[in-house]
Amino acid sequence: MHDETVELEAAAFRRLLGHLQQHTEVQNIDLMILADFCRNCLAKWYAEAAVERGMDVGYEQAREIVYGMPYGAWKDRYQTDASPEQLAVYEAKQKLKSQS
Repeated sequence: MHDETVELEAAAFRRLLGHLQQHTEVQNIDLMILADFCRNCLAKWYAEAAVERGMDVGYEQAREIVYGMPYGAWKDRYQTDASPEQLAVYEAKQKLKSQS
């Protein structure tokens, strides 16, 4: 049962990564506002999981896995500046989180 669960989780994660790689119009700020995580968070979690398992996967390598290309290339091609409205919503959400 455990092996099957791990396989399902891995398949779902790969599908999530593929979905995010395909939908480059979805900016990290949008993900942070709506879901409280972004592609960079996924990369951090990936790298942390590797360390916990004694594997040598650094943050930049994990970002390349998550983004499907080097982060700098993705940023140059797809990242837009956050609007003042997006930043205001994000900051308000962060403020609420810090108060709870």
